[in-house]
Amino acid sequence: MKRIIVQIYEIQEPREAERLIEMGVDRIGSVILSPDMLKAPSVREVVRLVRGSAAKSSLIPLLAREDDILRALDYHQPDFVHFCEWIPLDPGKSAQRDAVCAEAIRVQKRVKKEFPTLGITRSIPIPEPGLTDSASVRKTILEIAGTLEPYTDDFMTDTLRGYGGEGAVQPVAGYVGITGEVCDWDLAAALVDACRIPVILAGGISPENVRDAVGRVRSAGIDSCTQTNARDNRGRPIRFRKDFDRVGRLLAEVRKAGRNSGEDLSRNAR
Repeated sequence: MKRIIVQIYEIQEPREAERLIEMGVDRIGSVILSPDMLKAPSVREVVRLVRGSAAKSSLIPLLAREDDILRALDYHQPDFVHFCEWIPLDPGKSAQRDAVCAEAIRVQKRVKKEFPTLGITRSIPIPEPGLTDSASVRKTILEIAGTLEPYTDDFMTDTLRGYGGEGAVQPVAGYVGITGEVCDWDLAAALVDACRIPVILAGGISPENVRDAVGRVRSAGIDSCTQTNARDNRGRPIRFRKDFDRVGRLLAEVRKAGRNSGEDLSRNAR
């Protein structure tokens, strides 16, 4: 049985990275939020700590300029770069979708040329459950994946708020992710079935639902961000601060799901 990858985002502080390494998290993700923090010392230290462990590091560069992305990767030297730009799914936006995918391919090819050993993760937007004509959207999602797969090392699902929604309606304008809400697991499973590269399931993954998610989608791994964050006194997630009790419960549920199956749960794990 292959180990299900457990990835935890958004880790910006070395002390949190150390704790996650001790807990046995497989991938630890950080974010470059703007050009002003391109050389954030704390993020570089997170990547350095992960490099000296059995875990892998992943870096999301929320940077518009290609040269800034390359500078960030050269400075931090992560194991994976994670691109999560919004890709429209609306059938009426096929030209815009094709343009976004073409630009993604161009950037990813340049990144691979500059950093041949760097893994490239690409987010694939998956709508929330029950919002869409699933057959039409499934076709679009698989077309996007088929276009990007030759230039990508693994995919990650990310929940798209509002079918046909503009990038601006997402939590971070122009990108997908950190909604804290689950995506349509049937569509995610279709993506897993269709791909030859690993797929990591993200979108509202929590200690409470991860066993169901693993069983239904059977992805190579799972990712959790918002649902393993600490909470304020109103119960709202605090960005960039983890609740390690919830992370521990998440890990336990994933490992339990793997042990109980007695077989390789993942359809496409390497």
